[in-house]
Amino acid sequence: MESLDSHNDIEKPLLPSDDSLVLTQKSTHARDVHILSFSFLLIFLAFGAAQNLESSVNTDKGLGTTSLGIVYLSFALFSLVASPVVRALGSKTALMLGTTGYWLFIAVHLIKHTWYIMYPISLYLGFASSIIWVEQGTYLTSAARSHARDNNLHEGTTIGNFNGEFWGMFACRQFVGNLLSLAILRDGSEGTPGQTKFLYAVFLCSMTLGIILMCFLNNRDYVEKDYQDSSRNFYASLTSFLKAVITPLFDVRMLLIIPLMAYTGLQQAFVWAEFTKYVVTPTLGMSGVGGAMAVYGFFDAICSLVAGRLTSGLKSISLIVSGGALLQAIVFVWLLLNFSRSSGVISIVIMAALLGIGDGAFNTQISALLGIFFKRDTEGAFAQLKVWQSGAVAVIFFVSPYISLEAMLVVMLTGVCIAYGTFVYLFLQGEEAVSSSRL
Repeated sequence: MESLDSHNDIEKPLLPSDDSLVLTQKSTHARDVHILSFSFLLIFLAFGAAQNLESSVNTDKGLGTTSLGIVYLSFALFSLVASPVVRALGSKTALMLGTTGYWLFIAVHLIKHTWYIMYPISLYLGFASSIIWVEQGTYLTSAARSHARDNNLHEGTTIGNFNGEFWGMFACRQFVGNLLSLAILRDGSEGTPGQTKFLYAVFLCSMTLGIILMCFLNNRDYVEKDYQDSSRNFYASLTSFLKAVITPLFDVRMLLIIPLMAYTGLQQAFVWAEFTKYVVTPTLGMSGVGGAMAVYGFFDAICSLVAGRLTSGLKSISLIVSGGALLQAIVFVWLLLNFSRSSGVISIVIMAALLGIGDGAFNTQISALLGIFFKRDTEGAFAQLKVWQSGAVAVIFFVSPYISLEAMLVVMLTGVCIAYGTFVYLFLQGEEAVSSSRL
C-alpha cells in the first residue's frame, strides 16, 4: 500500500496543476499584446516613413499624393464592410490578410511604378487596411477584457494600459522610420536612386519580419452564435451586414464620438501633408522633414505610454483628451497668427512635439472609450472609427493642393472646437445617462 501511494506521489508532478494553467492563461493575454505591438511597429515604421516620402518619390503628375488619396478613400469605404468580413475570417487570419496590402505597396517601389500599377495596389491597400485596423482594435480590446477578468483587475484601467502600450509602440514608428530615412537618404529627403531603392529594401525586410512575428499570435475568435447561424443564407447575411453598419449610428454615444474620430484623421493628415510642406520644409529644407517627424513620433510615443497608464474611466479620458485638444489648438493659433518662413528650429521642434502629444492622447483615449462603451459590437465600433478617420485623411490629401495653409488652419481650428464640444457634452451626460438611449 505504501509503494502504491509513493508511486502516485511520483506521478502527480507530471500533471499540470490548475494554478499553472491559470497562470499560463493569464500571461497569454499580455504576451499577445507585446507581439501585436512589436509587429505593428516593424510593419508601420516602414509604411509610415514611405508615406512621408511618397510625394517626393512619385512626383510624376502627382502620382504619390493621388495614390495616398486612393488608399485612404478606399480605406474609408471598405471599413463599412470590414466588421462582418473580420468576423468571417477570424482574428488571426484577418490580421495576416491585412498585412499583405502594406507589403505589396512597399514592394512595388522596388520596380518601375506607374499609375496602372500604383492605383490598383493603393485600392487593395485600402481594403487590407480596413481589415487589419478593425481587427487590431477588436483584438486588443478582447485581450484587455480577458486579462482583466482572469486577474480580477479593473476593466477600464486594463484597456487603457494595453492601449497605452500598443499606441506607444506604434508611435515609435515615426521616430525609428524617419531616423532611418534620414540616415540612408544623406543627399536630401529624396536621395539618389540607389539610396532610395536600398531604403525601400530595408523597409520591406522590416515589414516581412513584422508579418512573421504576427504568426505567433493566438487566435481570439469570439463569433457569436447568432452571427454564425445567420451566415447560412444570403438574406440573413445581408441583414447582419446592414445591422453592423447602421446600428452604431443610432447610438447617441457613437454620434457624439464621431466628430472626434474625424478630427483625429484631419490632424494626422495635416501633419503629413501640410505641416511638413508649409512649415518644416521652408525652415529646415527637405532633409529636415525626417528629423521633425522623428520628434513628432518620439513625443507621440511618450504621450501614448503615459496616457494609457493614466486611463481608468470616463473622467480620466476626458482630462487627457482636453489636454491633447488644447495643445493642438495652441499650435494652430500659433501658426495662424505668428508663422513666418524664417521661424527658428526651436519653434519647429516645439510645434512637432505638441502635435505629437495631442495625437498620442487622442489615439489611446478613443480606443479606450470605444472598448468601454461598445462591448457588444466592438468590431462595428472600430469600423466606424476607421471610416471617419480615414475618410478625413483622404479629404485632406485630395484638397491639399488647392487650398492655402491659412485656410487649412481655420479648418483645423473649427474641427478641434466641434470635436471637443461634442466630447464635452458626452462627458457631461455621463456613461449611465447616455447608455439609456442605446437601441
